[in-house]
Amino acid sequence: MRILIIGATGFIGSAVAARLKSDGHELWAVTRRRGPLADRVPADRRIELDMARATTPAAWAPHLEGVDAVVNCAGVLQDGAADSTSAANRDGPAALFAACEAAGVRRVIHFSAMGVDKGGLSTFSDTKREGDAALTARDLDWVILRPSVVVGRAAYGGGALFRSLAALPFLPRQDQAGDLQVVQLDEVVETVRFFLDPAAPGRVALEVAGPERLSFEQVVGAYRRWLGYRPARPAPALFTGLMYRLGDVAGALGWRPPIRSNARREMVRGAVGDNSAWTRITGIQPRSLGQALMAEPASVQERWFANLYLIKALVFLVFAGFWLATAFISLGPGYGLGLEIMARTPAAPLAAPAVILGGLADLAIGLAIAWRRTTRLGLIAALLLSFGYLVIGSVLEPVLWLEPLGPMTKIFPIAALNLVALAILDDR
Repeated sequence: MRILIIGATGFIGSAVAARLKSDGHELWAVTRRRGPLADRVPADRRIELDMARATTPAAWAPHLEGVDAVVNCAGVLQDGAADSTSAANRDGPAALFAACEAAGVRRVIHFSAMGVDKGGLSTFSDTKREGDAALTARDLDWVILRPSVVVGRAAYGGGALFRSLAALPFLPRQDQAGDLQVVQLDEVVETVRFFLDPAAPGRVALEVAGPERLSFEQVVGAYRRWLGYRPARPAPALFTGLMYRLGDVAGALGWRPPIRSNARREMVRGAVGDNSAWTRITGIQPRSLGQALMAEPASVQERWFANLYLIKALVFLVFAGFWLATAFISLGPGYGLGLEIMARTPAAPLAAPAVILGGLADLAIGLAIAWRRTTRLGLIAALLLSFGYLVIGSVLEPVLWLEPLGPMTKIFPIAALNLVALAILDDR
């Protein structure tokens, strides 16, 4: 079959793409943008198309010629600098479904989310429900899959959050969180494979959930045992609220943390449902979280990831703040001291412009690191400028190497942190 998959670089989409390609299907992968992440998808054809911008049937029509089935794995949790829930969850999918009907592509498998049909708690669930309605209104052999929280060996979103919280010495309290029926990624992938069979039933909406209801704390506890950590004590609720607020700030800067206000609203409802229709139709018997974790013991890489995931946010917060703070000091209260230092060097005539340019460079780097789309460029620029300061300072004022506070020697640990930030930048 020739299959068009949207969201092919995502947590679910990449797993679906890999399995379908290994099954021998011809895969056309739609990704938001080209690049190393898109190149990792094992596709026969790669299409650069943003679901949130492809909001007319005409945008999809050229990519549906000869396609036998469409699998839509795209979705956005919360509005942000680079994301629109209404466009990605409703408008883009509605245009895609209309184009499929016009092109004669009958089988469309669409990923929604558990509970969105029971009433919206956030813009995420509202727009997902509207996207589902746009599909059911079409004359297509549609399949709507509404999974609970999906977890697997790969970690992204909720799965990454569970692991990172499991590594903390304390557990942030989730007093209002509903129960979860976490489901395994490989079982979700098998569900897609089942419904791509032309003989599989169509026009069905299924809740895809694990076999057990677990509290948020029980899920995190299962990951703690898997990682080999002792049970954690609960943290004050104030800490949890701060995490969500910081997550919203990061989202406004183009990052996609799993802890944001929309996630908090959705957690109140939880993610539990009736999986009987799913198991009856597909024959898939979901495993419990404990069974799935026991089948694949945690490795040292898993422990590294769990320990680094939340520290990653701290690294970028501190690093962006460091460069912004040096800019503020250089251009503000430290400007006079900067002129005094420059006046002792052979470059004294250029003291004022050098201090100003240095402060502006620090400012640009700090802003670039904070803004997700330019973070990598900002980190590279920070590394180059750090060693630039090292060389220039050594030539103009070598006595700085003897300063008790070590302004020159501190460049090396800063550069090391810079390299760590570059190494852990990617989310998937």
